Amino acid sequence: MSRRIKADDQVIVISGKDRGKRGKVLRVEPKKDRVYVEGLNIIKRHQRPTQTASGQQAGGVIEREGPIHVSNVMLIDPQTNQPTRIGVRYLDDGRKERYAKKSGASLGIISKPRKAYAKKK
Repeated sequence: MSRRIKADDQVIVISGKDRGKRGKVLRVEPKKDRVYVEGLNIIKRHQRPTQTASGQQAGGVIEREGPIHVSNVMLIDPQTNQPTRIGVRYLDDGRKERYAKKSGASLGIISKPRKAYAKKK
């Protein structure tokens, strides 16, 4: 399921404390089914000052994005600017692409051409 959401996609949170907010996906962890969305699910991390070879790193309270389960976000359709589901379809030359189910707009190619899935002429 998480293969449908990629980094740099625009998503909207559909449940949780940040419900209704939009943002850009920073990174995806497919094995854990989690996404990190820019500016959402902010967590506070208390960090001790450390001394490294390159210098001293300051301590204190660091705020950063926390993980959100992939089922709690929906992709924003590039044409209608509304939340949409994501489908996968084969093109005539056998390449696989993601598309928005609401408008049918292409969201990018996700595989190389495969002869087995190419349309017969």
